[in-house]
Amino acid sequence: MKLDKQAKIYVAGHRGLVGSAIWANLKQRGYDRLVGRTHAELDLLDPVAVKQFFDEEQPDAVVLAAAHVGGIMANLRYRADFIYQNLQIQQNVIGESFRHNVSKLLFLGSTCIYPRMAPQPMHEDALLTSPLEYTNEPYAIAKIAGLKMCESFALQYGCNYVAVMPTNLYGPNDNFHLENSHVLPAIIRKTHLAKCLNEGQWAAVRQDLDRRPVEGVDGSASEEEILGCLARYGITPEAVTLWGTGSPLREFLWSEDMADASVHVLLNVDFADTYPARATEIRNCHINVGTGIELPIRQLAEKVIAEVGFKGELRWDATKPDGTPRKLIDVSKLHQLGWHHRVDIDEGIHRLYTWYCNHLQKS
Repeated sequence: MKLDKQAKIYVAGHRGLVGSAIWANLKQRGYDRLVGRTHAELDLLDPVAVKQFFDEEQPDAVVLAAAHVGGIMANLRYRADFIYQNLQIQQNVIGESFRHNVSKLLFLGSTCIYPRMAPQPMHEDALLTSPLEYTNEPYAIAKIAGLKMCESFALQYGCNYVAVMPTNLYGPNDNFHLENSHVLPAIIRKTHLAKCLNEGQWAAVRQDLDRRPVEGVDGSASEEEILGCLARYGITPEAVTLWGTGSPLREFLWSEDMADASVHVLLNVDFADTYPARATEIRNCHINVGTGIELPIRQLAEKVIAEVGFKGELRWDATKPDGTPRKLIDVSKLHQLGWHHRVDIDEGIHRLYTWYCNHLQKS
């Protein structure tokens, strides 16, 4: 099924890391009837508000990129929030899409859906074959429910709902807040702040904290308060300390590549294309999206330190969890469907640090 240029497309989460990139990608392709709502304008946890939105807008297609996300620390601390909020968002948006006869829906999940010890690289068929990683189990279960909702609506009602599972994403508009950011933006910000402290650039430190306060500490705080706060996150003039051992292997995908893959699937891939034609049991119809290339977190951190130019030490706190040992995905289905990544990790780190430095003015 092709979406013509006049199709009205609702992008849920259009201000987020991936949603904003999908919005831009669609615009570049000539899709101008895009609909987005901020959280203040539309609370996706509110079923009445979501129904009213669909009643008023009647979108032809939906991209569900909205989610409650965070890193290991947030996933451990706010387990109920991660499962409840994501299930509620999915229930409301997918349910109203069905009730309003949306012709195409793209659901964005995460490769944390796969078992902790899944065979590597992880093929789509590894889903639900063994236990999940404990630290992000609630979030993973919510995302599994989302992809199974898409699959089930497609099988029972013939809906054209397709789910994509991206690997670790990074890029413009990333989350750099130290309390709940993902690994790569966290390493970039920690290293940037440590470099500024190391070089005595207090104006730059204060500018950074004014843009994104940490535990309520902003640029107006005393040097002693700032040093104490940042030290709790492993940031000192002498060293950057990161969680774990640095040994886990991770795969990273530039967010604008993810957006391009998502739009490719939205425009060119139907549900019937996501499983073998002669399958007797239709399941695991989701599509992995990534590069198929991994590297240790330690090597990633070393690349960031070289890019930022920090002259201090890199240290590891092995008392903190590493998370899943390895999370490489098999992207053969994606390649067969006609899409390959473009931005490698070195170029991506350079682009992201440049973006970060260019966006430090307080909004």
